[in-house]
Amino acid sequence: MEMLTPEEGRTAVRLARKAIVNAVDGKRTELPALSPVFGEKRGVFVTIKRQGRLRGCIGLPYPIKPLGDAIVEAAVSAAIEDPRFPPVSLSELTDLDLEVTVLTLPRPLDCPPEERPGCVEVGTHGLIVSSLGTGGLLLPQVPTEYGWNSREFLDQTCVKAGLRPGCWKRDDVAVQTFEGQIFEEKAV
Repeated sequence: MEMLTPEEGRTAVRLARKAIVNAVDGKRTELPALSPVFGEKRGVFVTIKRQGRLRGCIGLPYPIKPLGDAIVEAAVSAAIEDPRFPPVSLSELTDLDLEVTVLTLPRPLDCPPEERPGCVEVGTHGLIVSSLGTGGLLLPQVPTEYGWNSREFLDQTCVKAGLRPGCWKRDDVAVQTFEGQIFEEKAV
C-alpha cells in the first residue's frame, strides 16, 4: 500500500475538518476533486481532541470504502456519533485539534500467544484484539501517549474489547497488528 505524501496528508486533515464543520452545521460534505490515492480503499480513523483531551475518535479499521469517503464518514461519526461524548457544538469548532490516521491492512500477529509482547512494536503497531464476538482497537500512537510497554498495550486493547487484561495469552483470542500514517492539524 502506497504512503500518502505530506500534501495528501494535509488534504486528508482539511477534508476531515470540512466534514466536521458541515456535520455540526447539519450539512452534507461533497467530496472535492482529490488525488487518486483518495479513491483507494483504505482503513482510517479520525481523532478529535479539545485542549489536549480526547473529544471523539471513530474510524473504519478495514479498507471497505475509498479513502475520501472513509475520512468523511469517520470525521462525522467522531464529531457527532461517538457514544462516549456529546456531539461537538458550533462553539467548540475553533478549539478542536484533528488527527487523521490512515491504516495499513490489519494482519494476524503470527506467533504463539506467550510470545505476543515480543512481536508487538510499541509506537509502530496498532492492535485489534477480538474474541467471543467482541473486539477492540487501539491506534499506534496510544501506547506512546500513555507510556505503555507492549504487555500493557496488549492488556489495554483487551480492556477496550470488553475482555479481561491478559486475555491475549489465550489461543482463542485473535490479535492483529496494523500501522498508521498520522496527519495532524492543531487548532490556531
